[in-house]
Amino acid sequence: MQDIEFYYDFGSPKSYFVHKLLPGIAKKHGMRVVWKPLLLGGVFKLTNNQSPMETFKDVKGKLEYDAHETARFVTRHQLPYQRNPHFPVMTIGVMRGAIYAQDKEFDALYRDTVFNAIWEDQKKMDDPKVIMNVLEAAGLPATEIISATQLGEVKSGLIDATNEAVSRGVFGAPTLFMGEEMFFGKESLWEIEDILSKRA
Repeated sequence: MQDIEFYYDFGSPKSYFVHKLLPGIAKKHGMRVVWKPLLLGGVFKLTNNQSPMETFKDVKGKLEYDAHETARFVTRHQLPYQRNPHFPVMTIGVMRGAIYAQDKEFDALYRDTVFNAIWEDQKKMDDPKVIMNVLEAAGLPATEIISATQLGEVKSGLIDATNEAVSRGVFGAPTLFMGEEMFFGKESLWEIEDILSKRA
């Protein structure tokens, strides 16, 4: 079974969209999703990149169109997305949690819980008390996960994951790979699906 690697940061709304839609595409075509957490702020620093909010803040009409296109995308796919009033959310804590959760039985539940908390329930997931409450409500080992985010190996694990992503050419999130072919942004989902459909 071939893999689709998905580099993500919980604070990226477009990573949330890929999180919601990619598993269905992968299942349809007999692919496996490999989830690759990174710290988007670290990627931006290493690549001299900026968030779209910064990059396009002085471009007349650009951010307004982006908001309109996002609303159209959400409606088309019937997603329970809501813009987070606390955006941008500082995600270093929950991204360290994603590093810790890798290969554990609660990995998928942790990802779902954090993505949904930020982009459906509008939670402030850089507040330790909010994180604790959200993880506990989902039945996750909240104390274990939050304690682990302070471990040296978890902190360095997120740094290493971010550096590894940049070494492959990643400059933002969401970024996907099939083999060594890179795809960026939520729009690349349709390109991936088209490629896989033609292979079938």
